[in-house]
Amino acid sequence: MVVEFWKSALLEALPWCRHGVTLRTAGVSAPPFSSLNGGLHVGDDPDAVRENRRRTARALGADSNDMVCAAQVHGSRAAVVTTRDRGRGASEFEDAIAGADALVTADSDVLLTLFFADCVPLLLCDVRLRVVGVVHAGWRGAVAGVAENAVAAMVTGFGSRTADIVAAIGPGIGPCCFAVGEEVAEQFPAAAVRRTGAQCTVDLPGFLRDRLAAVGVSPDHIETCGDCTSCQTDRYFSHRRENGVTGRIAALIGIRA
Repeated sequence: MVVEFWKSALLEALPWCRHGVTLRTAGVSAPPFSSLNGGLHVGDDPDAVRENRRRTARALGADSNDMVCAAQVHGSRAAVVTTRDRGRGASEFEDAIAGADALVTADSDVLLTLFFADCVPLLLCDVRLRVVGVVHAGWRGAVAGVAENAVAAMVTGFGSRTADIVAAIGPGIGPCCFAVGEEVAEQFPAAAVRRTGAQCTVDLPGFLRDRLAAVGVSPDHIETCGDCTSCQTDRYFSHRRENGVTGRIAALIGIRA
């Protein structure tokens, strides 16, 4: 089987940008991680995960040793990555970049990689300066400003202008399935919360879109996938739908040399 990806039309228009968000198929992991699990931290056979990562990188014309991964903490920190970080977290979870939920780089020999199972992947690209970023946006990180911090890291670290940034919001849990308690709902603006009787649901992709626009990313430069990972467990992993025991899809972005 061939590794399949969700890809952004906005980013596909840039020949120098390699990117994708994996589907869960075409890997070697056994249930309940079947089959293209990218996460080394979920209890899967590490050798199976490494093979899945090799297949994923190869499908993007790269090597798994090009990957730079983070030990994600549902926070808001954005880390700047350079060629010196190449391979961190690619084969061993312990040497991943600690405590980051966003990675940005302007170097062409690294493949920024983060992992998801309902949290929303966000891919960023400065089309003028060739700076790219990947963001892991769960609700806590989203509220804390992880998307804005990634944009700020591009602006302050590399001189990006928000007018030059395009953003792709990948598959994550949608408002159809993201039911929350009042204590979570009250942390979001009213526009992101849908109420049906006593039930609250949050539109996390829509919230991220609004936050990006608020810091200057043009709405015309923001693409939203629209796939709900909780609805489509045949295509994606879902922590919520699969009771917390499942694999992770990968969101990857890099610069072709």
